[in-house]
Amino acid sequence: DSPLKDLSKETESKYFDFARLEKEIYTKWESAGYFKPSDDKSKKSYVIPMPPPNVTGYLHMGHAMFVALQDLMARFQRMRGKATLWLPGTDHAGIATQLLVERALLAEGINRRDIGRDAFLKKVWEWKEEKGGYITGQMRRLGASADWSRERFTLEDKMSDSVTEAFIKLHERGLIYK
Repeated sequence: DSPLKDLSKETESKYFDFARLEKEIYTKWESAGYFKPSDDKSKKSYVIPMPPPNVTGYLHMGHAMFVALQDLMARFQRMRGKATLWLPGTDHAGIATQLLVERALLAEGINRRDIGRDAFLKKVWEWKEEKGGYITGQMRRLGASADWSRERFTLEDKMSDSVTEAFIKLHERGLIYK
């Protein structure tokens, strides 16, 4: 079932409705699993971990450039027959996100110290859900062929545990100190 089969209607129209069609086609591609790596173990694999954009707001031209370049590499490797995974994620941008969440709270007349750590962390997670969704939505509109079913966020427990484990191992091997 080709996502392009209904384009004949568009050619009859005076104007090409790219905004509607691109979203429709991308949604079909994503739901059909076109961006997931093949399960065929005989294929060589190719993996690109996405440098995670911060959840502090919106993408800028630098992000658009990395999305375009990494998407190009992922699509090229898929066309070469490799089981290709472009692993997406977003970063918490700790201090920057904290500052933005604090500003939003202050605009509501709330000081983060007054609500306590747990309530503040809940607000940070809410911010991530809202702003992180903007960013991944923008990447999807750019046509990013990442496997969104595997998306990660740096503050997820599994990710935090992995980072802690890596730092402990590096410390034990004398490669970092303090």
